[in-house]
Amino acid sequence: MALYEPPVGLGLQGSRLWKVITEENDLRTDELRVLEDACREVDLIERMHAELQDAQLVVKGSMGQDVANPLVQELRQHRALVARLLAALKLQDDEAGEERDRRARSSQARQAALVRWGRAG
Repeated sequence: MALYEPPVGLGLQGSRLWKVITEENDLRTDELRVLEDACREVDLIERMHAELQDAQLVVKGSMGQDVANPLVQELRQHRALVARLLAALKLQDDEAGEERDRRARSSQARQAALVRWGRAG
């Protein structure tokens, strides 16, 4: 695997994510850009999460009503964005890949047996 230097300015969690993914995957330039965005999002999530630790979960809205702290919604949106960015990389999951290969072999064996016994459709 190629070694990719982490982008300048990544925080601890973003750097960890960068390291784990780049150590196990060869990525194209466009994929490295997506990974960088995901890592920066992870760092932003960490900062928002830390800010939320000392904040009220329920705050007053514009009309004085109780509403969820806006950081809660922001965290949810940024976590969803990280999930989409990482999914866009289409990284191979070793266990999932092994299971997919096993099912493919099983399906091929079943098809060969059907052909052999004249039952292929």
